[in-house]
Amino acid sequence: MSSFQSFSFAGKKALVRVDFNVPLNDQFQITDDTRMRATVKTINKILQDGGSVILMSHLGRPKEGPTDKYSLKHVVAHLAELLGGKDVQFANDCIGAEAIDKAAALQAGQVLLLENLRFYKEEEKGDAVFAEKLAQLGDVYVNDAFGTAHRAHASTAIIAQYFSKENRTFGYLMEAEVVSAEKVLHEAQKPFTAIIGGAKVSDKILIIENLLERATDIIIGGGMAYTFFKAQGGTIGTSICEDDRMPLALEILAKAKAKGVNIHLPVDNIITTDFSNDTERKNCESMSIPDGWMGLDIGEVSRAKFAEVILASKTILWNGPMGVFEMSNYQAGTKAIAVAVAEATQKGAFSLVGGGDSVSAVNQFGFNDKVSYVSTGGGALLEYFEGKILPGIAAIKGESA
Repeated sequence: MSSFQSFSFAGKKALVRVDFNVPLNDQFQITDDTRMRATVKTINKILQDGGSVILMSHLGRPKEGPTDKYSLKHVVAHLAELLGGKDVQFANDCIGAEAIDKAAALQAGQVLLLENLRFYKEEEKGDAVFAEKLAQLGDVYVNDAFGTAHRAHASTAIIAQYFSKENRTFGYLMEAEVVSAEKVLHEAQKPFTAIIGGAKVSDKILIIENLLERATDIIIGGGMAYTFFKAQGGTIGTSICEDDRMPLALEILAKAKAKGVNIHLPVDNIITTDFSNDTERKNCESMSIPDGWMGLDIGEVSRAKFAEVILASKTILWNGPMGVFEMSNYQAGTKAIAVAVAEATQKGAFSLVGGGDSVSAVNQFGFNDKVSYVSTGGGALLEYFEGKILPGIAAIKGESA
């Protein structure tokens, strides 16, 4: 595997797996182009070297072959704009005669986007024949799609075997994602605080268990905290709770104690009578939420306590919000975390924010450039922190997944 920066693409056709799985509205306009912008630097480096670029991606979850709704033709104009007005060619299929002809005719400095890979079931099945057909289109394989690195799909993992080790590499985005994740997981400076939020303990159990081996402090917020309160004998009203996961919550607390890891749960919460932005709200102690009331955010005391822990940290991983931050009256907890993480970063801590909701929150509050790294990975990052080997990374490195 070569380093992307040192690789010369002069005279080469680079087949680049990108993640252009962007949200489109009813008029097929892109509503969030973060994933596209994230890969522009990689495309430009190849073009500036004197290479040409063949881009492949999936979009959505098409069930029955080609569907206009999921066609990547909808992103061509915006991609051209992001590349400074460069002409972007489009192939109406990702394999077959048109793709082969257009790829063969590509000149240095030109860009070709292939149609949605998932129009073929073979993509998600990790079909080797399909992967080989894609591989024939380029001289060099570049994986810049960290968001799909946890999938052993044809274009993310299987395809790498058709390129020599010297002719496969990560793009800038993928490199940065891997470096940032490894820095947190394997080279974390202590104190290392992991902030874990979201609705369910079951979604985060593996990541918490893996972090118990590494973190000094784990802050738990969001809906999952109520399972911990109830498990310890607290009353939680009508707050979200996974009753079947209560023994697991107690097990996590016991394991943390045995390992000397500090688990920080909210001591107070903002509660209301209905899952709505407009109903009456009050601050309440976490363990004694009255009947008919539910917690939708962490309270004022918890915000201050959590900020104190974060500001004393040298490494910070943030995955998951502290409450229903989409509602204006329940976003103060998540915003307080964002402020503290930004401040700690400014003081020299390394901070990695990952997972859809946390990323949305830092973007919404304008803190995306005030943390060390914002991951585009989502599920891939979670699996990495669960201790799993990601097929898309293993394939480039020549390791077995």
